Amino acid sequence: MRPCPTFPLMRWLWLCVCTRQWHCSNSNGNNCRLPLCVRQIWAYLRLMVDSLYYNSLTNSDVVMDSLLEPIIWMVDLLTRRLGAVFVCLVVILTSTILVVVYVVLLPMIFDTYSPSWIAWHITYGHWNLVMIVFHYYKATNTTPGYPPTMKNDSPFVSVCKKCVIPKPARTHHCAICNTCILKMDHHCPWLNNCVGHFNQRYFFSFCVAMTLGCIYCSISGRNLFLDACSAVQSPYQTPPFTFRDEMFHKSIIYMWVLTSMVAVSLGGLTIWHAVLISRGETSIERHLNNKETKRMRKHGKVYKNPFNYGRLNNWKVFLGVAKKSHWLTRVLLPSGHVPFGNSLTWDIYPIRKDMMPI
Repeated sequence: MRPCPTFPLMRWLWLCVCTRQWHCSNSNGNNCRLPLCVRQIWAYLRLMVDSLYYNSLTNSDVVMDSLLEPIIWMVDLLTRRLGAVFVCLVVILTSTILVVVYVVLLPMIFDTYSPSWIAWHITYGHWNLVMIVFHYYKATNTTPGYPPTMKNDSPFVSVCKKCVIPKPARTHHCAICNTCILKMDHHCPWLNNCVGHFNQRYFFSFCVAMTLGCIYCSISGRNLFLDACSAVQSPYQTPPFTFRDEMFHKSIIYMWVLTSMVAVSLGGLTIWHAVLISRGETSIERHLNNKETKRMRKHGKVYKNPFNYGRLNNWKVFLGVAKKSHWLTRVLLPSGHVPFGNSLTWDIYPIRKDMMPI
């Protein structure tokens, strides 16, 4: 940072003038001094804006970050305050879909479908439900992982300016939780929790299970949705709908619209996280790696992510798969196993050549 040579003198003179000569003329020509607090605030704001032009590190990113800082602060505050509300909203919306399925759709399935289709819907539907409930509960109640606050021999890459503790590799400070998180991916308001080393697998598995469940309801209820829309929009009904028939059609429409919207939005988020897992990086690291790649490209070098073990091995490390049976017991079935490593050091993962055929 190279300040302008005349910067201190100019700032001092300017502050002296602006704090003593703020006058406004009224209709009679008399001068009225602005309150001292107003003049001080205005001088401080002008100083902050003008100071951006007196250093060599100022660029469009710095200016944009400065302008967005109040918005980011407000979003963090609302997320911290409304975290429990978002969790309740997820539970309530999911429960309403279950009520529609069990009260409206399930009796119709027993009356119209063949035994083989009934077995398929019962088996898949309840497996999907168990996966959603288990992984959502674990994602919200499992701590993401925090770096040690006491003195230890673990390696670290920097010191957190807010927590004033050593930060291991891949550790970042969460402004909402107001603490550092091991292998932080992001803070999820729908979980009211950070997504980090110890609960990232639960978060991703919940996203996959919820997306599959919404797609399942959307595809299975498509014809019922079209029939319900036609029935509701028709001006003439002979005989007219009863209250039960009207609630049936509206429940089908509600279920299909909600599950279709969630399938599209959450499905896109799930695909994005799957890409990140394949590359061996988190959401934060994706941004940092892009900046580092551009910086090293200017110097004729190629940046290599040190935590990328290869696409297949990245998935094995993320899912905790060490042998073939784990694809069933740890991936397709609910499992509370802990991830590899402690997120303090990153050279202990069982990445071996004999893992590739799994």
